[in-house]
Amino acid sequence: MTMSGAPVDLSFKAISNLADAQSEEPNSGLRPLKRNSVGKFLSGSLRLNNNHISTPLCDLHGTIRHFLAEPSLLSWLDLSFNHITKIDKVLCELPQLRVLYLHGNRIFTLSEVDKLQRLSCLHTITLHGNVIEANKSYRSHVIAALPRLKTMDFSVVTPRERALAQIWHQSHPKQKK
Repeated sequence: MTMSGAPVDLSFKAISNLADAQSEEPNSGLRPLKRNSVGKFLSGSLRLNNNHISTPLCDLHGTIRHFLAEPSLLSWLDLSFNHITKIDKVLCELPQLRVLYLHGNRIFTLSEVDKLQRLSCLHTITLHGNVIEANKSYRSHVIAALPRLKTMDFSVVTPRERALAQIWHQSHPKQKK
């Protein structure tokens, strides 16, 4: 089950601390946000892009619970264009997460992506614009680490690419950076 309401949009709010996000009013979008009887949003999507959020992602769960009527159904999270340097373990505690945007951040260790293997529903990720993109094995590593990916950096993951990534992974088991 997923929530299909409009995204709760907290982008461009100069948020640096997620606890502070809870005092913000979401931006209004093309589709109106719907609320339940206690004022929480009927949405499975949260946009926190273009802020000043850094790692660790303290109080991400609190922020999700504050805004969403069904926090466990969060399926789409946009954290692009922030100051994130690591894949925080809190992201791996979002069991229904299908889409994760992390592009335009400061992730510098390629093995950080491996932490996301626990997300069995994750099929779309963006990581371009991070330091890890400069690594020549960047795309192969991400595709091998996350074999259920359908789209990476707004580009379809092809069956051939997946097969080549598996071959690469088997020949570079200790590749970390």
